[in-house]
Amino acid sequence: MSEGSLEAPERHPIPWQDPAFTDADALDAELRRQFDICHGCRRCFNLCDSFPRLFDLIDESESGELDTVDSADFKPVIDACTLCDMCFMTKCPYVPPHEFNLDFPHLMLRARAAEAKKTGVPFGVKQLTQTDRNGRLASHVSGLANWASKCGNHVTRPVMEGVLGVHRDAALPKFQSKTLMDHASQAPEINADAPAHGRKAVLYATCFANFNNTDIGLAARRILAKNGVETEVVYPRCCGMPKLEQGDIAAVADAARQTAGELKAWIDKGYDVIALVPSCALMLKFEWPLIVPDDDNVKALSGATSDITEYITDIAKNEGLADGLRPLEGGVTVHIACHARAQNMGQKGAEMLRLIPDTEINVIERCSGHGGSWGIMKENFEVGLKVGKPVARQAAKAASGHVVSECPLARDHILQGIEKLGESTEAVSAAQHPVELLARAYGI
Repeated sequence: MSEGSLEAPERHPIPWQDPAFTDADALDAELRRQFDICHGCRRCFNLCDSFPRLFDLIDESESGELDTVDSADFKPVIDACTLCDMCFMTKCPYVPPHEFNLDFPHLMLRARAAEAKKTGVPFGVKQLTQTDRNGRLASHVSGLANWASKCGNHVTRPVMEGVLGVHRDAALPKFQSKTLMDHASQAPEINADAPAHGRKAVLYATCFANFNNTDIGLAARRILAKNGVETEVVYPRCCGMPKLEQGDIAAVADAARQTAGELKAWIDKGYDVIALVPSCALMLKFEWPLIVPDDDNVKALSGATSDITEYITDIAKNEGLADGLRPLEGGVTVHIACHARAQNMGQKGAEMLRLIPDTEINVIERCSGHGGSWGIMKENFEVGLKVGKPVARQAAKAASGHVVSECPLARDHILQGIEKLGESTEAVSAAQHPVELLARAYGI
């Protein structure tokens, strides 16, 4: 038996409809099997808080082994997982096709699915997962919503903490009064002289770019038009990542089937599909095919989808980008988000920004500690800042004029980490995503 495998990691379909998937005894047996292997390896000790919690739990037990750990004490380990996939993709030597068959993130997902089936998703968390409903409502009263969610609001944030479980100091995304779909009819002029002219793509807006930061989608569309790419903007619904984090796999399966069915018409017309946020790209490319593996539309969508930074660097590599990029003053620190890394596509955010001439690019490839909705919760916020402290230190040391991440939520979390170190972020530009900076470099 070899210790590890040099072969590419393989993921198996998630058997979430099998009764054994949420059976308490079967789940406990699998948790113990995988936890015991992790205990003997410990290569993941510095990735997130799940592994230190697990190892401390075992080390402090009567025997120092898993056999004297009560299964009831596993919950903090499960709760600390952010489903970032970094243990599976970058650290674990025992993932499939190795015979040990470890998939720690999907095991944590299974445990959450079992808990959700047994006790339901807590009220506050369930409300936060309704991203489309929340976005639609907040966009109509964006000024009020942004006032209420602003850090330092001593009237509303303590109430949000008590009712929804959102930490009063966690930075929350702002809402726009005009969504990306509202802007969709205003298509930019296509540059027919660009080397990539003839490409066609639909931008899957994602709930974040549609409701919270429309500049990501507008910048992407202008860049693609500058490079000759005809685009349309679509947003059938959220990809379901917030619900996946809570173990509501059935809801994700429904979203996958419906969205893939609607996007298949665009694929049949020769359009590429571009996701504007890496968590959503990961869902469309990899998670949906594992949740509904027999759906042909989901398979087609998986093969047709690219992350926005991946798509632009593909143009640069194959046709070449249109002229007109100018240097950015102050330099750039770019954080490579975990869900971008989990797509196994390389550092596309950094690769794209290096196309900008005479601009210093500082790259950070480590977990920010945010973990989507996980990092804003009362019980997780301080832990998230601790996990992300090395990233904040690197970003503070670089002192760049621009700090961006492929995950906009991670970017704001990093800025909070810098401020926790006693450093100012006032000079940092407002851009969250690398594509916003490329648009600036084009002057568009």
